[in-house]
Amino acid sequence: MHPSAYAHMKLCVEEYLPDHGRLRVVDLGARISDKQTLTHRSLLEGRDIDYVGVDVRDGRNVDRVMTKPYRIPLKSGSADFVISGQAFEHIPFFWATMLEIARVLKPGGTAFVTAPSRGHAHDVQDCWRYYPDGMRALAAYTGLELREVHTDFPPFQGIRHHYAGIDAKNAYWGDTVGVFRRPQRYPALRMRLVRGVTCWWANRVGGVEGIPVPTPLAAREQCARPKEVPTQRG
Repeated sequence: MHPSAYAHMKLCVEEYLPDHGRLRVVDLGARISDKQTLTHRSLLEGRDIDYVGVDVRDGRNVDRVMTKPYRIPLKSGSADFVISGQAFEHIPFFWATMLEIARVLKPGGTAFVTAPSRGHAHDVQDCWRYYPDGMRALAAYTGLELREVHTDFPPFQGIRHHYAGIDAKNAYWGDTVGVFRRPQRYPALRMRLVRGVTCWWANRVGGVEGIPVPTPLAAREQCARPKEVPTQRG
């Protein structure tokens, strides 16, 4: 987890998480590598929290392993909060994951999602980048309320983004933050049908492993710029 994502999640916790009462917080994509030190668990220290770290692979900071990639191993309506930081870019069918988040949230429960809007490809698979409209689309698809959304865009230079002005240390990834709430009057039956079909198919496909990466040679030849720019006549 990079520092800017941790900082954004810290702000979400401070803004939305009550400082009293017992709360269950589910961390989706909780596993950290041997070189990592930042965890969402540390953001919750000093609070009365039942923390559950879930991931598709076992490892540090993981309490429960997801035996299916699109099935969170928790009962429906059992979580007060779900947090997921810098995991959604690695999830091939993230809309299925968001339906699972909606399922495990209690009525009135809240989810914090952070994901990059830019940056280099990293980890074993890196599928997506997100903007505010992407978070709006997730809310529309899953029936959740979008309470807050923003992207750490580069500074502007005229009408265009000035990418040279990005703070390479803290803002390189251009974090997008979405805060979602499960409404009290959630269309549970309708969304159960949507989730059932979506997650069944997503779990059946699994991911991108079965799709080989084609050679880029033809694409390079087709899309490459010409070595010489033709002289305009007329």
